[in-house]
Amino acid sequence: MNRIKLIHAFLALVFLMSITAFGQNNNKKGVQNGIAVLELFTSEGCSSCPPADEFMGKIQKEYQESKVYVLSYHVDYWDRQGWKDIFSNPDYTKRQYAYADWLGKEPIYTPQLIINGKSDFIGSQENAVRSGIKKALSTAASADVTLEAMQSGSKLTIKHIVKGSSKNSQLLLAIVQKTAKSSIKRGENANRTLSHFQIVQHLHTILLKEDGNGSVTLTVPKGFNSKDFEVIGFVQDAKSGAILGANKAIL
Repeated sequence: MNRIKLIHAFLALVFLMSITAFGQNNNKKGVQNGIAVLELFTSEGCSSCPPADEFMGKIQKEYQESKVYVLSYHVDYWDRQGWKDIFSNPDYTKRQYAYADWLGKEPIYTPQLIINGKSDFIGSQENAVRSGIKKALSTAASADVTLEAMQSGSKLTIKHIVKGSSKNSQLLLAIVQKTAKSSIKRGENANRTLSHFQIVQHLHTILLKEDGNGSVTLTVPKGFNSKDFEVIGFVQDAKSGAILGANKAIL
């Protein structure tokens, strides 16, 4: 009788260990299926921004084999403070204001970092940002994005397939310059040479069709090539701002 009880206890232990191992494998799979879209709002005229810019370069290098996508938007409201940022664009300021509405957080500031459209951080606070990335990667993306790009002269045709999007979803395509340096003559960063990473040169919004398939042709920035630039696409809920999926284009 005691031997039978011992065998039952042993089998129960094996079963419990199997369940635990299965759960751990599922967790690992969830991490692999997660995405982290990092959107930094920055400016050459802001003295607090260079550490955040450099941190984004570090993240880009560390996570280049992972589903982490870095986008740096240079806003234009610093352009009236003594130095005009050569990468600034009023559309990126509007995008930051859109996040203020989505997240219910004002006023806007630099360097502000948004992860997956859901949470914001001071872009230079490394520990907090790394925790945000880890959390984002641990949650499986709800949309699957496939992008293929083909260049012909100054035109870039991008084909997209999106699965799992919501009725409010839109696809945003960012043409990104991977690195650049600027010599600053005036303003808060006067007499400094700044390093920039993952600079968004163009951001295009596509309203998705029911099947999620389609294509668009864009004009590329001057000097565009597959080595120094990349195309990142991400699906965003237009009502909540939440990012549902993302990927890089095959060039």
